[in-house]
Amino acid sequence: MLTNFRWNSGLRSKSSLIALGLVIFCGTMIFAGNSLAGGSGGGPNDIHLTITIAEGSQSVAILVGLAILIGVYVLIITEVVHRTLAAAIGGFLAMMALNYYSQEDVLNIIAVASMIDWETIGLLLGMMVMVGVMSHTGIFEWFAIQAYKRSGGEVWTLVVILCVVTAVLSAFLDNVTTMLLLTPVTIQLAKVLDLKPIPILIAEVLFSNIGGAATMIGDPPNIMIGAGLSPAAIQSKGYPDLADSGVTFLDFITEMGPGILMCVVPSFMLIKWLYRDEFIGTRERDVTELEKKYGIKDPQGLKVSGFILGLVIVGFFTHPITHIAVSYIALGGAVIMLLATNRHELEEPLEHVEWTTLLFFAGLFVMVHSLQYIGVIDAIGVRVISLIENFTDPTIQMAMAIIIVLWVSAVASAFIDNIPYTATMIPIVLQISETTGLELEPIIWALAFGACLGGNGTLIGASANVVTAGMSEEAGYPISFNEFFKAGFPVMILTTFIVSIYMLLVYVIGADGGELWVKLILIGITVISIMLAVSRGKSKGQTIAETFGESGLEETVGAVKDIVEKVKGKGIDSEE
Repeated sequence: MLTNFRWNSGLRSKSSLIALGLVIFCGTMIFAGNSLAGGSGGGPNDIHLTITIAEGSQSVAILVGLAILIGVYVLIITEVVHRTLAAAIGGFLAMMALNYYSQEDVLNIIAVASMIDWETIGLLLGMMVMVGVMSHTGIFEWFAIQAYKRSGGEVWTLVVILCVVTAVLSAFLDNVTTMLLLTPVTIQLAKVLDLKPIPILIAEVLFSNIGGAATMIGDPPNIMIGAGLSPAAIQSKGYPDLADSGVTFLDFITEMGPGILMCVVPSFMLIKWLYRDEFIGTRERDVTELEKKYGIKDPQGLKVSGFILGLVIVGFFTHPITHIAVSYIALGGAVIMLLATNRHELEEPLEHVEWTTLLFFAGLFVMVHSLQYIGVIDAIGVRVISLIENFTDPTIQMAMAIIIVLWVSAVASAFIDNIPYTATMIPIVLQISETTGLELEPIIWALAFGACLGGNGTLIGASANVVTAGMSEEAGYPISFNEFFKAGFPVMILTTFIVSIYMLLVYVIGADGGELWVKLILIGITVISIMLAVSRGKSKGQTIAETFGESGLEETVGAVKDIVEKVKGKGIDSEE
């Protein structure tokens, strides 16, 4: 027994050293990436290999790249192998194809490492470590019980509370961090209330992507757009005439916030309808007993780790001012939290690190960036520009540019992780404005809306989706690709459609000085509609959550049907 104890202790010690070494390695790669970027202004995402596809092989290489991409998605959808293994296979095949069709030798560790977005890996790793430390204080269980108390036992009300908290935190923190924090809460709460956690987790992650789209720091694509399309960044990329159209932190809130606000209630209605059998009824539990059983276990540890997490959140929020990489902030906070809480024991906090999720991202980044060098993703951009140039009238051209960029970004981001897709589209957006002479800002917002909301389309469309699925699987509740798709894709279509109307009204109908008034009118209509819906629901004895549930959707559909019937009736009368 003593021998086994020593053996197991040795294994734990080695695993801790390996894990800590990976933290240090990740930070080193981020630092090296910034150094290699050499002042380009974009950080590690701006590192590019010098790769030239052999003359005459471009078309065949693109077809091979598309075949690899489709094959990987078939593996993920059918779940023949684990998605991490599927991404690894895709990354390997894409690298082999790139090496075969390129004039340079790219089968080396430097080429592979440069394709991985270490900024994202570092952010995820740091936050996972901090979540692991805080999970042992009991804070997640305590928060779950507080959410249950506020819901009064109503399942749908509880879901609405969790989704609203998720959306708000995602807007002012970031959606990946938010889901890292709330996923353990949701799983624990579902266990206590004997609920299926997967539908609740899917609803939360959908709202994390919706809420995260409202600010520059809420969603990784917005962070990248804010950094890559700021006035200084546009100037440095060689587009001085477009620099004045660069976007700032405040622009994201004023331009994207109203569109996101319009999506909230319809999304709730659709989710309640999709999960009408799961989100019903009540769960009666003894709150006093729950509070005794799931109280705070380590108050002192909570104070220390909570204070450090607060500093990390402040660091995220001030990122546009300090320009300190969010990965540095997360990894720094993780190391400080480990030192401040339990510097001699690393097994417990590091056991919450989802290594399979990090490996999945690494494989996905290698695959997508290899396909980018082959020319697969750039081919999308070329076709987008050619479609826009088919229209000559400036007003129609702007409308089509918005619709095409928005919907192409939404669909592409659903099936290609929105981080590498956004990195590819940033220079294409500049090229669209430069080539066509269209105003840059509306095209930027079309990209931001499409990339963020499109991430809801599939399980691998956004980082928050993958992180949530990884943590859920670790807890014994695997989320399949198809299960997520059944809810995520309809919500993606609905929100993208709503945003399409918003953008056309603001940037086409309200062009030439009317944008502010159109936005104010749309906000007013949205707020008044919500207030009227709540008032109507109260008159029927419904809670606010019930007002925005399935019944609200049925009333809306019924009202539309009535209008259609009246129009048909008038048409028949007029014909007679």
